[in-house]
Amino acid sequence: MPEHSSGSRPPALRRDWAPHVRPRLSALRLSPAREHEIVEELSQHLEDRWRELVAGGTPEDEATRLALAEFREGNLLARYMAPLKQAQIPAVITPGASAGHGLRGVWQDLRYAMRMFGRQPTFSLTAILTLALGIGATTAMFSVVNGVVIKPLPYPESENVMTVGVSAVFGTQRTPGFPLAPRMFASYAADGRSFQEFGLFTGAEVTVTGSGNPERTDALQVTRGILTTLGVQPALGRWFSLDDHRPGTEDTVILSHGYWQRRFGGDREVIGRVLTIDARPRAVIGVMPVSFSIREIAADLILPLRFDPVHLEPGLLPPGFCCRGIARLKPGATPAQANADVGRMVEAWKRVENRPQLEDLQLGPAVRALKDDVVGDVGRVLWVLLGSISILLVIACANVANLLLVRAEGRGQELALRTALGAGWRQLARLLMVESLLLGLLGGVIGLGLAYGGLRVLVALAPANLPRLNEITIDGAVLGFAVAASIASGLLFGLIPIARIVKSKSPLSLAESVRSGGGRSASTGRNQHRSQNTLVVVQVALALVLLISSGLMIRTFQNLRNVQPGFTDPATIQSVRIALSAVDVPEPERLTRVQQDILDRLATIPGVTSAAFIDALPMEQNRLNAIVAAEGQDYGPKGIPPTRTIKMISPGALQTLGTALLVGRDFTWEEIHNQRNVAMVSESFARGEWSTVEGAIGKRVLVGTSQTWQEVIGVVADVYDAGADQPVPLMIYWPARLQDFVAGPLLRRSVNFVLRSERTGTEPFVQEIRHAVTEVMPNLPVFQVRTLREVYDQSMAPTAFSLVLLGIAGAMALLLGIVGIYGVLAYAVMQRQREVGIRLALGARPGSVTRMFVYRGMMLSGIGIASGVAVAAAITRWMSALLFGVTPVDAATFAAAASALVLATLAASYFPARRAAAVDPVHTLTAQ
Repeated sequence: MPEHSSGSRPPALRRDWAPHVRPRLSALRLSPAREHEIVEELSQHLEDRWRELVAGGTPEDEATRLALAEFREGNLLARYMAPLKQAQIPAVITPGASAGHGLRGVWQDLRYAMRMFGRQPTFSLTAILTLALGIGATTAMFSVVNGVVIKPLPYPESENVMTVGVSAVFGTQRTPGFPLAPRMFASYAADGRSFQEFGLFTGAEVTVTGSGNPERTDALQVTRGILTTLGVQPALGRWFSLDDHRPGTEDTVILSHGYWQRRFGGDREVIGRVLTIDARPRAVIGVMPVSFSIREIAADLILPLRFDPVHLEPGLLPPGFCCRGIARLKPGATPAQANADVGRMVEAWKRVENRPQLEDLQLGPAVRALKDDVVGDVGRVLWVLLGSISILLVIACANVANLLLVRAEGRGQELALRTALGAGWRQLARLLMVESLLLGLLGGVIGLGLAYGGLRVLVALAPANLPRLNEITIDGAVLGFAVAASIASGLLFGLIPIARIVKSKSPLSLAESVRSGGGRSASTGRNQHRSQNTLVVVQVALALVLLISSGLMIRTFQNLRNVQPGFTDPATIQSVRIALSAVDVPEPERLTRVQQDILDRLATIPGVTSAAFIDALPMEQNRLNAIVAAEGQDYGPKGIPPTRTIKMISPGALQTLGTALLVGRDFTWEEIHNQRNVAMVSESFARGEWSTVEGAIGKRVLVGTSQTWQEVIGVVADVYDAGADQPVPLMIYWPARLQDFVAGPLLRRSVNFVLRSERTGTEPFVQEIRHAVTEVMPNLPVFQVRTLREVYDQSMAPTAFSLVLLGIAGAMALLLGIVGIYGVLAYAVMQRQREVGIRLALGARPGSVTRMFVYRGMMLSGIGIASGVAVAAAITRWMSALLFGVTPVDAATFAAAASALVLATLAASYFPARRAAAVDPVHTLTAQ
């Protein structure tokens, strides 16, 4: 090779680069024509690079050495392989960027991955939709957890907003969250050291007239400090001033945003309009923002509590422990300091009140975050559900990993050629990881859409047990979670095929895979099968965990349904609520007679077999509780009996509800009108206090702090008033009349009228009820129209919510598990087609071939089930709070779930096995 001086013109003759290029391609055993084409193309690139170096002043020998060095390092290939095509490979070969160009290499890998997905739509759609199911379900559940549990309340610095109450001891139990007495609030507001702002509120029902039809609705009575505590300004108008809380000034009201929209159509001129509320005109002074609520209490109207805590006036305070307190901590104050401060103030307040009964209650501080009151026990349930549904995402990842393993084996020639022509294992791993991450992100995009649709359905259904529904949205945190889940999924299922590349960094090993027919050498096949089998076992095990979880919820739901609630045929019991205000009936002694008149008129409606009224329906939340002393019982040195549930009922209520009267008799109207001191008790109360049912008749009970003993005239069968999943409450039944109670006389002006009829729930029946009420008292609103079945179903809502979510997750997990087993066996049939053909040609029966593949599927299923049982036995203990009447390791549920999975596996194994048995041996061997 002649030499030229630096800067001289290079010779026109082309050098022979073939001896340097051809050895690099020999291991691939390409066809002579294809090998010659590639040798010529690469030789031209080497020649161009050599001439470029010589033209720049490099000696010819040195230029030859540098050009070959760059070729051996793969740099030449990285720059010039884009135009090369290979007959066996459908896409452009882009083996990875050279050193110093990582981002450009990633971009090339991304473009290549998109082209590959477009050329393999079946694989791409299957993988993306599988991931979308897992990511969508997990993202939707996280959105619920985020909205209910994680996201702060919609108040500025909401972590400093506290619920303020007291705790009290009744019998042997300390009751947290005992309400405040208004005078106690006044003491706190004047002497508190930990609270920056402090407010008081209580619920009420009011009748609105003077603007359309009369309406009974919920209201909140609040002190001025509530808004300043929460830090929320009205959307229109103003908040209450000090004058609004003083007697003798104009009565005012603030509307909720929903009531403003519903009643006034969002009219911004509503400020200054007058509503007649409980026969008193009130001027509208404000409208609250759309998201405003206090402790998730649904209230249409906000009214001022008319007393000034600084200048208390006798006669203005509501009686008894009636209200709830909300306070904002001072900067730097902690809940512990606030509890200590309240404890000090409780003792000071008791000294001022100077009542011996207060010492018996052992009052103590109860300050806790407002968010804890709002969320309650739902947070623990939601975290359990999120953990359970996340298993579905792991199953989806295992399924996609299996798809990638099968696809990677079909790409053996492509990967081998990349390695032989200069791409290192790192570039190959990067390419596969880019493809995996792209699959994960595409699955995440579709999954986010599925999550959005699922959340819309959830919010529309509005589960009764789920607080903060309006906070459940697709926000930045949820988007971040979806992206993180997508990336984590891509990493999880993408590492498995990459691990095979890392285990074999030698180009010769990949080249060997090409010579063995696309990567199906013996050792590679064994590794492939081992990886696929492991993934299938993981899928089956996790699917069993979800099936067991959903099975436990099904058992729980069945057990709850099997509980006899204490009433019968709730679907045939129509309930309407009617409230008679002090304006409607000012005389307390006449109230019961008016209620009886309404009842008598309702009983005449065609189809009504019985009718009565009760202050609170069974399983309704607004129960009345008070301490109840039983005659002859010793309650210790303090003498404070435990709290019991109080029900006020009319004669005939037990018959209408279908609650059995075990011994004794029902109330009579004569006893009610004559104010006789009689009562009935539940079976559990009678057995707990006197160890007898029959012997309870004639005993006496003392309710609250009154001094009036009441004779027991009947014992009633137990009613699961707090819900079928809760212990039976010990109950006292009072006749519906004026009663001496804890804070003075008690008169239930708002009661539920219940009618048993086959016409329940029909619109004509409800219209006849409204007409009957109007005949007795015109313009009296009828509200809370519902059946007892609706109330019963609402009490089952927490279990039903968990059951639906886990049931859907279990069904999807089972489906993915079946798909995984089917895919592995179908691939095995295709891979072993030649072996099957030989077996059949040598006389093997098709049945034996079928059994061979079914046996493999059942073996994988058996290992997965055994592993799943062990995992489920460990993690289902977290579900204890969700279960009723069944243990977390219930043998029947475990067996049923395993049996269902075995049957599904058998079906998934049979179809590819039958296809294997149908192979034509002559055609197979000829093709091979």
